[in-house]
Amino acid sequence: MHNAAMDDLVLQAIKKWPNVPTCHGWLGLDARGQWFLRDDAVQAEGDFPQAKGDRLTHEKLLAFIGRNYASDAQGQWYFQNGPQRVYVELESTPWIWRMQIDGALHTHTGRVAQAQECLTDTEGHVYFLSDIGLGLLHSADVPLIADAIDRGEWTVRHAGAAAQLPTLFGFVRSPAAAQNS
Repeated sequence: MHNAAMDDLVLQAIKKWPNVPTCHGWLGLDARGQWFLRDDAVQAEGDFPQAKGDRLTHEKLLAFIGRNYASDAQGQWYFQNGPQRVYVELESTPWIWRMQIDGALHTHTGRVAQAQECLTDTEGHVYFLSDIGLGLLHSADVPLIADAIDRGEWTVRHAGAAAQLPTLFGFVRSPAAAQNS
């Protein structure tokens, strides 16, 4: 798992109710690090991100999701909501990076990560491979990495097409589609 410790109450709920069915298709993470709730009607409109649903904005809920966000052995990302595992539909990567002025990387959940390599895809999107996995750099922070590259602080490696990244870096963009295949 690529996660800090989950909430104690969540871990206790898992022990108390170990056989709660998993949930697929109900939660999405877009390329800007925003969470979306996708009810049955939204799911019927199409796959994420074409049919996004309602953007979650409640700060305490977002913090709870962030603290309890992890991946399973198959590279499927989920939010552990008490005893229920809610799998996440990813628009891009499991992590969305926010680059700070000093070059530090923070995830969309607020975790600090140690960047190891800077990558681009065929469309020019910027990614970082870090100690906690692969993530897309938030589009608002591209000027910061461009300046760092110009200063010689980073060398960029081409990683291929964005569609190849899940296979190359071991994550699943759509656990719902994987479940239905």
